[in-house]
Amino acid sequence: MNGTLSLVLTGDSMITRGLAMGEDDAARDLAAHIGDADVALTNLEVLPNDFRGYPAQESGGTHLAAGPWVLDECAGLGSHLFPAATNHALDYSVEGLLATIDVLDAKALAWAGLGRNLAEARMPAYLDTDRGSIALISACSTFARGQQASNQRPDMPGRPGLNPLRSTTVYDVTESQLAALREIAEAVGVEQRRQERIALGFGPPPADPAIFPFFDTSFRAAAEPAIRTEPHAGDLAAIGQWVREARGRADLVVMSLHVHDQGATKEDPAGFIPVFARAMIDAGADVVVGHGPHLLRGMELYQGRPIFYSLGNFVAQNDLVHKFPSDAYERFRVDPSLTPSEIARTRSDDGRRGFPSDPRYWESVAPRLEWRDGALVSIELVPVTLGHGQPVHRRGRPRRARADHARSILDRFATLSEPFGTCIAIEDGRGWVRL
Repeated sequence: MNGTLSLVLTGDSMITRGLAMGEDDAARDLAAHIGDADVALTNLEVLPNDFRGYPAQESGGTHLAAGPWVLDECAGLGSHLFPAATNHALDYSVEGLLATIDVLDAKALAWAGLGRNLAEARMPAYLDTDRGSIALISACSTFARGQQASNQRPDMPGRPGLNPLRSTTVYDVTESQLAALREIAEAVGVEQRRQERIALGFGPPPADPAIFPFFDTSFRAAAEPAIRTEPHAGDLAAIGQWVREARGRADLVVMSLHVHDQGATKEDPAGFIPVFARAMIDAGADVVVGHGPHLLRGMELYQGRPIFYSLGNFVAQNDLVHKFPSDAYERFRVDPSLTPSEIARTRSDDGRRGFPSDPRYWESVAPRLEWRDGALVSIELVPVTLGHGQPVHRRGRPRRARADHARSILDRFATLSEPFGTCIAIEDGRGWVRL
């Protein structure tokens, strides 16, 4: 890469309505921040398939779909790169995913993370610009069983789906607690059925004999209770292979991971996430950007390259989905004769719980990264507000935060980043990461 190249990163775009970005100074300032960059990325957490396909019983929380025109709204704001591997990718089953792929291809966008088989879902997308070539790889760790794409065989097609990064979770418990679990499993017959499945060849025992499976959850005796997670070794190696492939074919490699898993709090990434992110940097990624928990997590610099563990929401219009399948009415206990807005109202108890009640879900940062002759030279952080407390049809549209609100968002992001050894200077309503 010769000269400079700038990249703006934004969070989850759950876009279902227009953005009306030119209506005030704060919106125009944010649009200029994004538009002035050479390249911009937003996480596509909606299916722009015009509701084609069949509603899956297991959605990502909300059956999240919209018309293809929402992509024009994102592109009009300056977005060029679209990670698409999210927990909503199969909300409308395989047919809905394939319809989404068709829409993205028809609009000739640079997107990644979905495929008609596993190889396609794993592969990078490339965006060639006058300033350089950018590769995007998108993976997801939060998804229902069977939503991951599968490999083709000579005699069978693969399964369409998303690019998976699976993980394993083991719950450490004390000896006495493990003994109690064993006693319960034996008393109610769960252990007997597990042994029967093993005998029939349908349920192999754990590779680690210290693991005791109980209702598809793994427990192990330890000195103190804890939750331990690790990335799936096969997925880690396979995604890393594509990062190395991209490294040889682009000036800049961006790795996106959509993941909800948490550590001690929602703002702490689960243990397997830093392991994966650092491995991707080692494989050749220039930046790793996390999405999924819908609120900010901290960032670290690893080997001089940034890892953003979550940028939170960028567009949050999930309460404005145009229509819902019958499963959504049943799940949220809404009279099926009522209109779609009743689902959002009931789910949030008129804004007293869930996303509408917590300002953290309505704040974000939009980092601008700049490289010069291939070296990262600056990271500028612009605070973003989505209008917490506004009416449902107004909130969720991104604006640049100002004054005390800007300082509050940046202070919180700096605090979240401190455990990773990251220092952020704040001045005049923006932050600067000390490289």
